Amino acid sequence: MGNIDLNCDLGEGFEAHEKKRDEDVLQYVTSANIACGFHAGDAGTMQTTVRLAKERNVAIGAHPGLPDFEGFGRREMHITPERAYALTIYQTGALQAFAEAAGTRIRHVKPHGALYTMAAKDPELARAIAEAVWDVKGDMLLYGLAGSELIKAGEKVGLNVVSEVFADRVYQADGTLKSRQEHGAVITDRAQAMEQVRDMVLHKKVKTIAGTYIDIEADSICVHGDNEEAVHFARSIREFLMRENIALKSP
Repeated sequence: MGNIDLNCDLGEGFEAHEKKRDEDVLQYVTSANIACGFHAGDAGTMQTTVRLAKERNVAIGAHPGLPDFEGFGRREMHITPERAYALTIYQTGALQAFAEAAGTRIRHVKPHGALYTMAAKDPELARAIAEAVWDVKGDMLLYGLAGSELIKAGEKVGLNVVSEVFADRVYQADGTLKSRQEHGAVITDRAQAMEQVRDMVLHKKVKTIAGTYIDIEADSICVHGDNEEAVHFARSIREFLMRENIALKSP
């Protein structure tokens, strides 16, 4: 019945239990989006996470974010397209160096947090990020919210794009994600998350906060590594896909 990617945002923690969660999640996912030191992570964490992903044959991607450690990159801030371009190149280049030092390579780029959601709606920011990825290496993939401006921008500059959906986030009627600043934006119930995954993968639809359904394209399913249920979600999604004879494969 085809194949799909399962990705997770990793390398975002400093505590021992968070690093252990990253290791556990890597057993189940096919792609890892690794924080590049601006919203989370540091040199040692980047190096370790790249090594762990390589050992488990998980595709490695850069996860550039806004320079906002305190807010974990999830607070919107005004930046120009030129700044977005520079931030993307700087962080992607840093992770690229760690990947090359480990004898591997970066396969994709996926913006983090507020940078991701801003680029989903702002064509100019989306264009700047897409051009940055193209200028670093045109054969890298660009991950973006399904149906978003980032996907459109990636296609326009000639990148191969990956339409991403979320197992653990609530959708709004326009296809965007409910803001994390609002209560109930994150799904923590495993049954609810799995129901959402079934709808998106099998029926190409997702239920919105308004109770309506909208069409959605799912090339990759994301589980957030900082979600306490991340390991359980990743394992349950993998088991579900296997039951449905859907192969798990990085793009």
